[in-house]
Amino acid sequence: MNGDPGHLHALEIRGLTVRLGGVEVLSGIDADIRCGEVTALVGPNGAGKTTLLKAILGMVPFEGSVRFCHAEEHGHGKPRIGYVPQRLDIDRDVPMTVLDFFSLSSQWLPVVFGHTRRSRESAEASLDRAGAKQLLHKPLGRLSGGELQRVLLALALRGEPDILLLDEPVSGVDVAGEELFCDFLGQVHSENGFGLLLVSHDLSVVSRHADRVICLDRRIVCQGATTEMLTPETLTAMYGSDPHLLRHSHVHGQGHLHENGCDCK
Repeated sequence: MNGDPGHLHALEIRGLTVRLGGVEVLSGIDADIRCGEVTALVGPNGAGKTTLLKAILGMVPFEGSVRFCHAEEHGHGKPRIGYVPQRLDIDRDVPMTVLDFFSLSSQWLPVVFGHTRRSRESAEASLDRAGAKQLLHKPLGRLSGGELQRVLLALALRGEPDILLLDEPVSGVDVAGEELFCDFLGQVHSENGFGLLLVSHDLSVVSRHADRVICLDRRIVCQGATTEMLTPETLTAMYGSDPHLLRHSHVHGQGHLHENGCDCK
């Protein structure tokens, strides 16, 4: 490993293969997630992006190895993984506040009997770090998409993770909320040394926020610096001869690149 902290590995994946129902959905994945960098995982639908996150989390069986280098080097033992799922299915009518939601995983006392001081202080500190302290007593079912993502990110960061996994973090969030979330994400990441693996269909988010890209289609198509990987040749290799990246205008008049259309007006 390079002695430069920016090139220390948070995670090393070697020969990772996943078979589900007798079908090989990931084949021989070799990849490194570096500390202090944002690595984006991109590829077409069905490429195995979410499956790779689940393998890292130990949620699906796999062959090969997943090594949490940062945890080993700092003697943590069990790796500390922060995870923000693509969606959180909740009953919007359940009378649960954000504080209740945080307390479910931080205290033994059932929340119907109240919140411990430690649980409340932990929730306040985590939400404050995410710029969302004002949401502490708001009903979970009344949060906007952007607010819910901030709450989930705050929860993922609470344990001071060695690596942070984000699965489509701006999916279903409006453009203004996406901008706020991504700007905040960049700020938080610049203040911490963890590795960050981001799954995204939005190539404009990837091009603005990722240091490195892993292009996946059941196996590694290519990986490297974002500016070198997001080329017409790479996109053609992943999405076919006519990848078409649609341009959507947003609030600042800039373009939004998505996987399902060309960079055109």
